[in-house]
Amino acid sequence: MIFITAKFRVLPEDADKWPQIAAAFTEATRAEPGCLWFDWSRSLDDPTEYVLVEAFRDDEAGAAHVQSAHFRAAQKDLPPHLAETPRIVNTTVPQQDWSLLGEMAVPERR
Repeated sequence: MIFITAKFRVLPEDADKWPQIAAAFTEATRAEPGCLWFDWSRSLDDPTEYVLVEAFRDDEAGAAHVQSAHFRAAQKDLPPHLAETPRIVNTTVPQQDWSLLGEMAVPERR
């Protein structure tokens, strides 16, 4: 799978509204057949920073994502709300889902 993490620094006046600003892009991306997940989190230390964790099935699914109409719309619609160019880590990993974090294994609860 293609695993991507991106940090978005949002303008302070738009920080609380970012989930709504990015909602159409988020919903359309999650509906893509090759999208495994597309999840936003807000930094606990910086209220203007959002972290996007996303994954796509394979290179073909990743290419379809960046060629989609909603991606092109996001390229136009999202930057006016950003304080800087987002930063990204993009890699291919040989799995299709999250692995368990064995170092913090939780016993089965009854």
